[in-house]
Amino acid sequence: MSPTETKSNTKREIEVEVPPEEVARETEALIQKYQKVARLPGFRRGHVPPSIIRQRFAADIKNDVVDALVPRYFRKETDKLGLIPVSQPRVTDLHVHEGEPLRFKASFEVMPTIRPEGYKELRADKPAVSVTDEEVEESLNSVREQHAAFTSVEGRPLAEGDFAQVSLDGQPKDGEGQPVHMDDILVEIGGKDTMPEFNENLRGVPAGEERSFEVNYPADSADKRLAGKTFKYTVKVLSIKQKSLPELNDQFAKELGEFANLDEVKQRIREGMEEERKHAAEHEAKDKLVAELVKRNDFEVPEALVERQIDIRLERGLRALAAQGMRAEDIKKMDFNRLRAGQRDQALQEVKASLLLDKIAEEEKIDVSDEEIDREVEALAKQSKQTSEAIRARLTRDGALDRIRNRIRNEKTLDFLYHQSA
Repeated sequence: MSPTETKSNTKREIEVEVPPEEVARETEALIQKYQKVARLPGFRRGHVPPSIIRQRFAADIKNDVVDALVPRYFRKETDKLGLIPVSQPRVTDLHVHEGEPLRFKASFEVMPTIRPEGYKELRADKPAVSVTDEEVEESLNSVREQHAAFTSVEGRPLAEGDFAQVSLDGQPKDGEGQPVHMDDILVEIGGKDTMPEFNENLRGVPAGEERSFEVNYPADSADKRLAGKTFKYTVKVLSIKQKSLPELNDQFAKELGEFANLDEVKQRIREGMEEERKHAAEHEAKDKLVAELVKRNDFEVPEALVERQIDIRLERGLRALAAQGMRAEDIKKMDFNRLRAGQRDQALQEVKASLLLDKIAEEEKIDVSDEEIDREVEALAKQSKQTSEAIRARLTRDGALDRIRNRIRNEKTLDFLYHQSA
């Protein structure tokens, strides 16, 4: 067996030789297996002579020998050389002849040698976080809106400021896209978020009547199912409602929860907004730290890891599109080569960041305890309404526990970099 030939920092090629006696032993074992199942004219099952098996199934037996011995001896050789492949080997120069050693070359990728530099000198932005009184009042008004009461109005048609309780059916005019159907929604006549066409066509309509009209959605519409399309709607007014808001006083505060007065509600709102902004600022600062860390450390990355990360990013993106209502047949029409190419740069940066954080964790002796894994498993169990045992069994079966451990470790390492950068 030859020594490793270094093609680059991440590419390796080795020559492997399997002794002829091992090839013969594997061949004989396979012939015995074929004997048990082979059905040939003139022979009872299980009684076909080995010489006939060897002759009739020569090509199949040869392929099976290769399939059995190549992976086994590839692993033995990489273990012997202390190499950890991160890609499937590409096998070439395969030599298989009876009575001779089985020889082959295997090309594969390994982890690069990484020595993170400059991470102790990284500095993070830590801007001061503040919340104005006006922002607190705006948030309080949003809470007030959530507790609005709606009362029915009779004896007159819809007017400005009313809420129409409607059922609607919408059909795409060009036939492209999914129909829209809603049995019971509220439409605010003249509301800032109401499409002008709904305001114009429903204003003055009494309860029980129906209107049909078209709506042209802008190309930048938040709902991708509707963006740039024209829909024809049939809307029936079920009833007319008026909205009344609760008074902002201590009684309202007590109805919201364990608050003695309105000032306590405002304080809770302020603290929540400050915490949210602090978290967002910290997240942005950590992103900048990672970008700077990657910039300071240039190294070759195994292509297999980049491709794997592209797969993860694409899968995440396609799940999001499906959740937004994109049809499976439309997803299949997408140009996946172009999509993969578009994900490459970001995937490369993410792989580099992960490898660097992993190496820093080793140097700084940052680890993940079993208790931390247990907490993560319990959180997933609670979220999915399953037992912790069932979640752990599934994660273990899928090999996901190690991914969870690595993610938590990277998060802890990033926390370390953030706090030591002060």
